[in-house]
Amino acid sequence: MLAVWITLTPGRRNEFIDCQKAKVRIAVLPIMDVKTTWNCTRKLPEHGYRSREFTCEWLQNPKYPEYRPPFTSQVEWTIAKYVMEVLKPFRYWTLWMSKWHTVTLHHVIAVYNDMFNHMDAMMRALAKKNTPWKEDLFIAVKLARQKLSKYYAEVTPMTAMLLISAHILDPFWKLLSCRKWVKGMDINPEDEISYTTQYHEAFLKYVENEYCAKHQPVPVNKLETVPRSNLVHSAPASGSYQSSFDPQD
Repeated sequence: MLAVWITLTPGRRNEFIDCQKAKVRIAVLPIMDVKTTWNCTRKLPEHGYRSREFTCEWLQNPKYPEYRPPFTSQVEWTIAKYVMEVLKPFRYWTLWMSKWHTVTLHHVIAVYNDMFNHMDAMMRALAKKNTPWKEDLFIAVKLARQKLSKYYAEVTPMTAMLLISAHILDPFWKLLSCRKWVKGMDINPEDEISYTTQYHEAFLKYVENEYCAKHQPVPVNKLETVPRSNLVHSAPASGSYQSSFDPQD
């Protein structure tokens, strides 16, 4: 409501901007709404939290004593900080993904892992709290995690194999994520039931069925069958190239 009152007239807007002079490089006005997306939801409390000092100073104006009671209390600012912390990875990853102009498929599993881990950590931190608003926030985080699980569960078997293959082919990840999962579950990575073994075997089977079986090797002409007039002189090769890719590495 304060955002409406501050931006109601040009005079009030100028007064609010004057409160920011010599304190920030670019003065901002309160915002009243954002897009209904997870990454934009954090923008609303974040914007209010950053401008709380200027809002408080604006309210000290003798002309606006009736607007002081609705000002956010310290407890409410604490709640806002908790909410921003919960939404932090959603805003980060959506903005990070949107800035890429190349393939991002190999990052999907890592992004989901990070968001699930973050929400699990928040739920563990809030589970032992008895404050009513923290109990409400715990329920909200739990429901948000269920929503995220619903999106993740919509991955089809074929899509899942594409995600797994792209993740394993990424030189940075390979099977590192799988090893982290089994380590947290106290399972030997070499066991048949481990994610490392299952993903490794699924990847090799997928490559064999979807790539090797459909792309037959191209026959290579022997050197003596090529007319000598078409040969190009070149320096002798010092060695042959062999791929160093190891999905287990």
